[in-house]
Amino acid sequence: MANNEDQFKKVLSHAKEYGYVFQSSEIYDGLSAVYDYAQNGVELKKNIRDYWWKAMVQLNDNIVGIDAAIFMHPTTWKASGHVDAFNDPLIDNKDSKKRYRADVLIEDYCAKIEAKIDKEVKKAEKRFGDAFNKEEFVSTNGRVLGYQEKINTILSRMAKSLENEDLADVKALIEELEIADPLSGSKNWTDVKQFNLMFGTKLGASADSAMDLYLRPETAQGIFVNFLNVQKTGRMKIPFGIAQTGKAFRNEIVARQFIFRMREFEQMEMQFFIKPGTQTEWFKHWKEARLKWHLSLGLGEDNYRFHDHEKLAHYADAATDIEFKFPFGFKELEGIHSRTDFDLKQHEEYSGKKLQYFDHEENESYTPYVLETSIGLDRMFLAVFSNSLIEEELEDGSSRTVLKLPAVLAPVKAAILPLVKKDEGLVKLSKQIIEDLKWDYNVVYDEKDAVGRRYRRQDANGTPFCITVDGESLENNTVTIRHRDTMEQQRVKIEDLKSIIKKEVDVKEWLMKM
Repeated sequence: MANNEDQFKKVLSHAKEYGYVFQSSEIYDGLSAVYDYAQNGVELKKNIRDYWWKAMVQLNDNIVGIDAAIFMHPTTWKASGHVDAFNDPLIDNKDSKKRYRADVLIEDYCAKIEAKIDKEVKKAEKRFGDAFNKEEFVSTNGRVLGYQEKINTILSRMAKSLENEDLADVKALIEELEIADPLSGSKNWTDVKQFNLMFGTKLGASADSAMDLYLRPETAQGIFVNFLNVQKTGRMKIPFGIAQTGKAFRNEIVARQFIFRMREFEQMEMQFFIKPGTQTEWFKHWKEARLKWHLSLGLGEDNYRFHDHEKLAHYADAATDIEFKFPFGFKELEGIHSRTDFDLKQHEEYSGKKLQYFDHEENESYTPYVLETSIGLDRMFLAVFSNSLIEEELEDGSSRTVLKLPAVLAPVKAAILPLVKKDEGLVKLSKQIIEDLKWDYNVVYDEKDAVGRRYRRQDANGTPFCITVDGESLENNTVTIRHRDTMEQQRVKIEDLKSIIKKEVDVKEWLMKM
């Protein structure tokens, strides 16, 4: 666990040092759990969003996008259940005066047991070497099975208590497990209470006539209320999907783990409208499709797993999370939910407007069921960034810090380096190369320091290619191109640069792996 904590600290400092993420309002001592994406961060974030949008909307002829407003009529949130039931179970420590999410305290306790399982696996891996079969070991080793059973028992009881709103039992579970305040070590807890997470605001010029509004806590409702508008104007036939990316806001009392849990965050959601009775096959389809999308980025199959929900929302008939192995353990990255017809029926009831689909083939009207895929863009950013940050030992005994971002997502695709910055000919040719490449790729010019140091800087920044312009370049129009991951260098013609870069960073090349 200590190593993971050290790794996470490195992620935080690297994100700031290389212009990826800054604390919001830092000059005023910052705002808790609110972050700004810096010059490189905004590019990485945009590239992740584009990669999702291309796979989800552009490559599916039955999925379209919208961009709904953040402000919505307040009745929307009554219909969706957020006004009455969008709560987190909170618990205070009487000694430290700190507030925690009760479910997160219990999940963190289970994560520690999971770390013990990892330890057992690593020990066995060492002992058996190449003959080691992880799957067989995990499913047969007595100690591992005992740990796993303990985790399942705890999480199952917690899910049941939360579902029944038995908050007294949630507290009892915390006390039975002897969970202590992570900061003070105190076990002196208050009762567990529910806390609504929506931010309230006002719409209107005068205090008397102002309407109470909420900042949206999710983007999905903007899709549901526009279902019929999109279906009719786009002449969409079921099954079809509506996708959206955008900001959502939650008054997280216990926001933590950097950009993993924030008060202002961005979601990438797709609601897929289907015929009732077909939800099982579509649930399976989207589970597979979404995992393939993640795996196409090459972050490692072992870093993903499905976690089926113990506790289903009352309207859902299936729900699973794609979890990713962050430096602080496996946590939810994306949710796939079979929501039945709950959303459209609720909005129908509260608005008094019919939200049904007329199926010409069946010659009948019905309320479609919904299959949802929802991913946090900020969490995806953290998954990619934390997984890519590596300290590498080199053959000569030295080490380098390298950010091995998937090249398709890297903020800067290539850095152009004149070997000598005082040589006007080299500088001029370097600038010409930039002028040519920048129409297709985000490229930078870097002339400061020795070329080896510039390589290291671009490695740490995640730039896939360094292109060095030297004396020979002026004679025969060739340059040295260096690959970030392998550090291999090759002499290539300047006219071939575009095609070499394209092969490594083109979205099509990556998504074809799906």
